[in-house]
Amino acid sequence: MKKDDHYLFIDFEFTMPEDRNNPNGFFPEIIEYGIIEVKSGTIVNQYNSYVLPRVFQTLTNRCKNFLNITEGDLKTGVEFDVFHSLLRELDHPNSPTIATWGNMDMKVLKQNCQYSGHTFPLTGKQLDLSIEYQKFFGDRNQTGLWKAVQQYGDKAKGVWHRALDDARMTYELFTLIEQDRRYVDNYKPTTIGDVVDFSQLFNGLT
Repeated sequence: MKKDDHYLFIDFEFTMPEDRNNPNGFFPEIIEYGIIEVKSGTIVNQYNSYVLPRVFQTLTNRCKNFLNITEGDLKTGVEFDVFHSLLRELDHPNSPTIATWGNMDMKVLKQNCQYSGHTFPLTGKQLDLSIEYQKFFGDRNQTGLWKAVQQYGDKAKGVWHRALDDARMTYELFTLIEQDRRYVDNYKPTTIGDVVDFSQLFNGLT
């Protein structure tokens, strides 16, 4: 990360239907956000809160079990309007780069904004780190966040499916990938000239 670079590493958790057959009119709503704000390679702020869903206000058992969340947790959340205002404040005035793992977070945010009558609040460049990971390692398919974490071993840890931890893991993976990329870019393979002193060899032949 370069000096003066400004990033928002973002992760959202969403509502889920009880099964894979979505009920009529169902769409995922953001119910938790985690945001890591980074400037010049340093974490300067962290933001985390539950968000109150507007349409499907009762969580399904599948959602509660998958995200380890309760109705009581959700009641401590903020309204979507408050959440939207926070994103607008973070976007102004520098339009930081938005980094996520996968594209679902931004898709759901756009859908939620459209439903609520809000404009999309983020104007910065969007960076899908799962694509960057795929390109760097040459994988055929996109890798999930926590599979990528496991592939890096003990360098990255956290609690699965909690928005702030997922955002933090996204940032840590970003730094690890950047470190590996710099290593590859600067790597110079050893040549025979590095290990054999040809001047001494030729002197012995004269």
